[in-house]
Amino acid sequence: MNLVRFGLDGLRAMASGGAAYWRWLGALAAVVAAGLFAYAGQLQQGMVVTGMSDQVSWGFYIANFAFLVGIAAAAVLLVIPAYLFHRGDVKQVVIFGEALAVAAVVAAMLFVTVDIGRPERIWHMLPVVGRFNWPLSMLAWDVVVLVGYLLLNLGLPAYVLHARWRGEEPVTARYFPVVIVAIFWAVSIHTVTAFLFSANAGRPLWHSALLAPRFIASAFASGPALIIVALLALRRWGGLAVKQTVIDLLAVVMTVALQISLFFVGVELFTDFYNETTHAASMRYLFFGLAGAGKLQPWIWTALALNVVAVVILSIHPLRRTPRLLVLACGLVFLGIWIEKGMGLVVPGYIPTPLGEIFEYAPTWREWLVSAGIWACGALVFTLLAKAALAIETGRARARPAADLKAS
Repeated sequence: MNLVRFGLDGLRAMASGGAAYWRWLGALAAVVAAGLFAYAGQLQQGMVVTGMSDQVSWGFYIANFAFLVGIAAAAVLLVIPAYLFHRGDVKQVVIFGEALAVAAVVAAMLFVTVDIGRPERIWHMLPVVGRFNWPLSMLAWDVVVLVGYLLLNLGLPAYVLHARWRGEEPVTARYFPVVIVAIFWAVSIHTVTAFLFSANAGRPLWHSALLAPRFIASAFASGPALIIVALLALRRWGGLAVKQTVIDLLAVVMTVALQISLFFVGVELFTDFYNETTHAASMRYLFFGLAGAGKLQPWIWTALALNVVAVVILSIHPLRRTPRLLVLACGLVFLGIWIEKGMGLVVPGYIPTPLGEIFEYAPTWREWLVSAGIWACGALVFTLLAKAALAIETGRARARPAADLKAS
């Protein structure tokens, strides 16, 4: 019965708010509806309405998927200091980092769903009725790690919030083993995603042992960028007490991770271009164009410029401590990594083809609209989870004594 009341209190918190809150929810719902409309057209007409083809079979959807898995993994940057090092300032906000991880995993799964031309055939990989093909299939591994990570990030915060809703302190012995598993699981989800790419020996751009470390470094740069913006928004409009030490910690982690990520990019460029071979064809196409084709050049040079400007701002202490410049740097990092890890990695892996042919790809309006709908869906999930968590964390939602319940 307690759990039912706990759930109902959470739903009440989600359904309460001022005019600005409802306008925000309405705007997100409108974008979700537009995305659904575009996706309905894709289901009706098939994948021909996307810019993908037999030659470039992963496009904008998988680019967003790869990026969002990194965002989800970055929640561990709050989990470690909060639960392992018992930082009280981080413990106050770790729930919101986990809510962000849940929203990111949900959106990542939706991007995989829309990338499948016939999603109703998902039953083919369900155990018993179909064939899951685990552990041989990398896709099966990805399903295991993503679903597991989603459950961990739902279960752990639910236990902590339930304890606080009852006015009790969470029992460390009950949640600490889950924390340890969640930490390793966070690294594994992005490692498995990197292995999905690097296991393709016929794609030289992806077939690199450096890909998994690059994924982790870029995730620990873009993830904190989004968490910082989300925490600042919750502090300003939600009344959440976010201490400056938490923001400073995330900003330092983001700075170091971005420096390492750019170093890895430089290593890849040196390896490919110092003694250039045919294996560097995809990298040449990406940065300088190939045989007159070069649609991705503006994307990757924009990403590099954004990341370089961001790393300069973040590496100079007084600039990083200036709130407006920090938010600007977060935006630059987020956008720069989104391009670099998405369109700058997924698409050029297919160009040129193993036969040396060049088929370029550009997302269609329908892919843009479907993607916008999924991002809005992720934002909606985070908003609702954060609203419920905020009500409990600030004491506005608490379990009422049995006597009060009988009286009411």
